[in-house]
Amino acid sequence: MEPPYVLVLYYSRHGATAEMARLIARGIEQVAGIEARIRTVPAVSPRSEATEPAIPAEGAVYCSEADLRDCAGLVLGSPTRFGNMAAPLKYFLDSTGGLWVSGALIDKPAAVFTSSSSLHGGQESTLLSMMNPLLHHGMVICGLPYTLPELNSTRSGGTPYGPSHHAGTDSDYPVTDAESGLCLALGRRVAELAVRLRSDPRQIN
Repeated sequence: MEPPYVLVLYYSRHGATAEMARLIARGIEQVAGIEARIRTVPAVSPRSEATEPAIPAEGAVYCSEADLRDCAGLVLGSPTRFGNMAAPLKYFLDSTGGLWVSGALIDKPAAVFTSSSSLHGGQESTLLSMMNPLLHHGMVICGLPYTLPELNSTRSGGTPYGPSHHAGTDSDYPVTDAESGLCLALGRRVAELAVRLRSDPRQIN
C-alpha cells in the first residue's frame, strides 16, 4: 500500500511557482507519516491541433486523475493571470467532474499559492479564485494564521489566504526569506491536518 501523500499541483511559466512548489513540498516532508508528491499540468494552446508530449522535457511529471483522487491533501499553485489562475490549471480542474461526482476529495485539506509579476497584480483574488473549485469538491480549505511572524514582516508576497511571491516584471526576483518561510509553513500545516484527519475523520465534524 502506498504511503499517504499531499499532492502539490501547480502550473509554472517562468519557474517562480515551481520554486514555491518545491518549498511547500519540503515543508510537507518535515511532517512524520506523510510524503509530498509534486505534479504539474501541460500548457494549453489556442490551436486545437497542438498537443504536448506525454512526458514533460523537464520538471515535475503531469498530474493524473489518480494522483488527485488518492491524495490525502492538496496544495494548488498558479501564477496570477488577470487576478485569476492560469488557463492550464483551470483546464485540468475542469476535467475533474468524475471526482466531484464520486466525492473523492470530500473532507481532505487543501490550500493555494501564487506568484505575480507585480506586487498588487491580483495575488489575493487569484488565491480566492483557486479556492472555488476546491470548495465545490468538498475540501477543507486552510490558509496561513497570523501567528506566523512572516505575515507581519513581509515586504513582498505573503497573505493569510496562502503564500504568494512578487516575481518582478522580468520574473527574476528570487523568493524572499519571508515568502520561503510561508511556503514551508503551509506545507507543514496541510501535512499535519492530513495526518490528523486520516487518523480520525471525526475531527472534521
